[in-house]
Amino acid sequence: MHWLTDYWWVILVILVGIVLNGIKELRRLDHKKFLANKPELPPHRDNNAKWDDEEDWPKKK
Repeated sequence: MHWLTDYWWVILVILVGIVLNGIKELRRLDHKKFLANKPELPPHRDNNAKWDDEEDWPKKK
């Protein structure tokens, strides 16, 4: 871990570059165009319906 104390600035420069590239790509994103052509989501499937057919609670008399 001695190299980390010597080259901490290289890691910092790489992280700053990643953040700047992410910001640049997010600025290119056109959210209004996406929202105008947004695909319709399929209906939600409840996965619990497959195995929870029987009732676990005791029946009241």
